[in-house]
Amino acid sequence: MGELLIEIARKAIASEFGIVNEIEVEELEKKYPELKKEQATFVTLTIDGQLRGCIGSIIPHRPLLNDIVSNAKSAAFGDPRFSPLTPEEFKKVKIEVSLLSVPEFLEYSDIEDLKSKIRQGVDGVILQCNGRQATFLPQVWEQLNDFYQFFAHLCLKAGLQQNCLECHPQIFVYQVEKFCE
Repeated sequence: MGELLIEIARKAIASEFGIVNEIEVEELEKKYPELKKEQATFVTLTIDGQLRGCIGSIIPHRPLLNDIVSNAKSAAFGDPRFSPLTPEEFKKVKIEVSLLSVPEFLEYSDIEDLKSKIRQGVDGVILQCNGRQATFLPQVWEQLNDFYQFFAHLCLKAGLQQNCLECHPQIFVYQVEKFCE
């Protein structure tokens, strides 16, 4: 299944360059009915190990096939942190597709309790506070493998102070099944 999901993401981006035709949604769904199931995904693009785009859905709201196609195109051409992917970069880009479980609210009493409940390297985290929200996929633990550093960066990503855990934000966790080229 993983190879198929990567292939769909790659074809979605290639279709924007005119390299291949648009994806035949009905044909693929007929051959692979599991692509019709609602599923949240993230598509991450890297070049030489460096992030080049990452866009996704946190909550399942459309069929898996549509979510991958949309997120692949958005990661390549709509991530506000990067300029649109060029055809030259497309030749070098590596694609990763992450299938997300449904996020679950995590109750905790204080920062130490939260630290004891978060599974580093396993849990993706959604942080919500004062109308702001940010998420890190579990893969981010590979770069930010210290609990406090991870949450400081997540707070900053949400546009909050890096010590925002002191305000007791709402925390949701999810897991991913990831497929890489």
